Amino acid sequence: MADITITLTDTEKKCLEAITPDIAEWITDVTKNRAIHSKEEILQKLMVHCNQNGIAMATGEDAQVDQAYELNLVEKASPPTSEMSE
Repeated sequence: MADITITLTDTEKKCLEAITPDIAEWITDVTKNRAIHSKEEILQKLMVHCNQNGIAMATGEDAQVDQAYELNLVEKASPPTSEMSE
């Protein structure tokens, strides 16, 4: 399990307080929902690859995500370039 900490400016905090009474819970929910969506995409890629190549899929979603990485179907995202952050 990973613990991730973020730092907000006072203005960012105020802006988030305008949309949620609990910023930490909101950030956690948004992040977990995005992770679920990403997992579904990864598992779909793995299923297609395994079916096309006669490969047995690992048992359980955690193992299947690991298998997708091992088969190089997925890779960690690269940091944004300076052009993208402007």
